[in-house]
Amino acid sequence: MMGVGQTDASADNDEPAEAPMNDRTCIVTRVSGTPETLIRFVAGPDGTIYPDLKRKLPGRGCWVSISRAAVDKAVAKKLFARALKADVKADADLGETVDRLLAADLAGMMNLARKAGQFVIGSMKVENAVRGGAAHAVFHSQDAAADGVRKIDQARKAWFLGTGAETEIPVFKPFSGLQMEALMGQNAFIHAAVLAGQAGVGVVKRAKLLELYRIGELPARRADTTDR
Repeated sequence: MMGVGQTDASADNDEPAEAPMNDRTCIVTRVSGTPETLIRFVAGPDGTIYPDLKRKLPGRGCWVSISRAAVDKAVAKKLFARALKADVKADADLGETVDRLLAADLAGMMNLARKAGQFVIGSMKVENAVRGGAAHAVFHSQDAAADGVRKIDQARKAWFLGTGAETEIPVFKPFSGLQMEALMGQNAFIHAAVLAGQAGVGVVKRAKLLELYRIGELPARRADTTDR
């Protein structure tokens, strides 16, 4: 579903102050955000920390920036216990678990979009959708041949220059072929395009979220925070 973003040097050396429990503030960076920029985590009955991507699980929660680097640091520094003021445990692979859940959510929405006719697969269909202005985003398998990607990129460039649009059609490469087979079965693809519609919008939203999680840098820690 890309490397982890580099952490800020000051954040590596300092410990964040405790976050107010009802405040949507990242427990790593102490930067406030919205549910769209933070991931909620809760402690289960056994004291294990679980990601709550839908923000619906009961119990006391805390928030971490949508960044693999931030989640990994929260685990390494044992910041969940500090934020929740409880003897809780975060598994060492929590960052990977979040990635897997985000990837599964994206794949599920892709399947819904395909059923709704808002997700087309195949290089020719994708190129036609791009040239015709119907494509809202393009997806490639990480294993896609360079020639196939290049042809679709040329179509994207031609559409962009020909229409005078402000931005090019975005491109995502969230999965390898093996990952797609595991997540999507017979719906796996090499090239795909998202079309207009509610499900298509959902695909693009989730693709951006996964990309942000994987490559997003750890924000600088808030300067006015005092360690305790």
